[in-house]
Amino acid sequence: QVQLVESGGGLVQPGGSLRLSCSASGVTFSGYDMNWYRQAPGKERELVARIFSTGRSNYADFVKDRFTMSRDHAKKMVFLQMNSLKLEDTAVYYCNAFGSSAGTSGRVYWGQGTQVTVSS
Repeated sequence: QVQLVESGGGLVQPGGSLRLSCSASGVTFSGYDMNWYRQAPGKERELVARIFSTGRSNYADFVKDRFTMSRDHAKKMVFLQMNSLKLEDTAVYYCNAFGSSAGTSGRVYWGQGTQVTVSS
């Protein structure tokens, strides 16, 4: 059974930092690109950051130079370090696994989400 479990969300003041974690189980972790998405109230879900199995990462323009994504293959975890948080970063953040190898192609999994609220 595949599970992605996020943690680390919470309430933070503008300019503060949070570190989100996502733990994966039931998957061949190296066969998946891992992504963080977010969805704010009344808005569509949007891609925040992606990390490939090689470790290369991409970021949405609205988080570049503020957020850093990393992965630990041994622990089957990904992380999102969020610095200089803004009010508009408030959203539910979702971990996503996207199959990127021959054996995992077409498979997509989602976590349940973790709430991040940036407020003074």
